[in-house]
Amino acid sequence: MIAPPDLGLLDGLERALINHRLHMVYQPKVSLADGGLVRVEALVRWTDPERGAVPPSRFVPLAERYGLIDPLTQWGLRTTLRQWRKWCNDGIDTCIAFNISALSLEQLDFPDLVERMCRALDVPTDRLVLELTEGATQPLIKLMDTLTRFRIKGIGLAIDDFGTGYSTLMQLRQLPFTEVKIDRFFVDDATTSEESRLIVKSIIDLAHGLGLSVTAEGIETTDQLLLLRELGCDVGQGYLIATPLEPHDLNAWQDNFRSRWLTYVGNSPPGSRRDVELDSLS
Repeated sequence: MIAPPDLGLLDGLERALINHRLHMVYQPKVSLADGGLVRVEALVRWTDPERGAVPPSRFVPLAERYGLIDPLTQWGLRTTLRQWRKWCNDGIDTCIAFNISALSLEQLDFPDLVERMCRALDVPTDRLVLELTEGATQPLIKLMDTLTRFRIKGIGLAIDDFGTGYSTLMQLRQLPFTEVKIDRFFVDDATTSEESRLIVKSIIDLAHGLGLSVTAEGIETTDQLLLLRELGCDVGQGYLIATPLEPHDLNAWQDNFRSRWLTYVGNSPPGSRRDVELDSLS
């Protein structure tokens, strides 16, 4: 039986899907080597007429529990792929990241569906990265065939929030991921905690040793950006770089960020000793 609070929210979500009341925003990710735009992460947003803004952490689990995750995922993917085509036509060269539920991977034809969407909208599959949370990797080990089919089709796979779940290093080695995302929990105090700094460095070194790229989430200060750059992290994401943007704001953000990047890093090459010394790590 569905609890009354969930019932009302579920009905509202279903109506939002039918009546096109959901929309996507996009958070840029940049290369920590040169500040160039690498990818944008698509994030679904829902503002209900009665409830106001409903966070994804509330409605996505509800969609998973009551059978709406497939239509929500398909709507989000189509919207994001169409937006990529518009950006491409406007001369913006980037890749896109999209979060998917482990439940979607239980459908054997899901990789074929995603490939058909890409083909129909003329989006190269190598421009798409699908992100999955680390907590989902326990059942995902049973879905190796599905994940491998994504890789065969050229679609990237990122493990999100790495370091906070229960997956083993063996699973990381076995699953065909292309990218590791360091959880913001470790990034947040990496400049003040030697333990967090060592964890971040270990994740970066481990991922690179396995041939994976590394993205750091939750970068909010210049010190964090400089430290991650020094440690060899490949890609950065967070409010210092950009908040989630409306699609039409990406071009203006890109122009503005070029000048901001120089104020962050100056002329120092990636991996060099930082000008800012951190007392707790000196």
